[in-house]
Amino acid sequence: QVQLVESGGGSVQAGGSLRLSCATSGRAASSYTMAWFRQVPGKEREFVGAITWNGGSTYYADSAKGRFTISRDNAKNTMYLQMNSLKPEDTAVYYCAAGAYSSSVNMYSYWGQGTQVTVSS
Repeated sequence: QVQLVESGGGSVQAGGSLRLSCATSGRAASSYTMAWFRQVPGKEREFVGAITWNGGSTYYADSAKGRFTISRDNAKNTMYLQMNSLKPEDTAVYYCAAGAYSSSVNMYSYWGQGTQVTVSS
């Protein structure tokens, strides 16, 4: 079992920045690809980006490229999502997940509880 806990969400004005954290624990947590997804009410959960188990590779949704950066520190059992130049359309609940290297929600077995990000114009 892997446990995931997100933190760092909040409210920010457009153009601002936030850094989300995802603390991991449990068996072999550091061996999984980790990812960030987001969801707004009434819509499907949307892929934001992912990072391989050793941080060697990352990839991002088009909406995140150039503005968001994913990193991880396995010594601290934590993954991060640095979000810059935030837009109102980035408003969502952000979830971290652990699983296989994919943009599909179906490839991730473990999920955090989510953290709200609100960007005002």
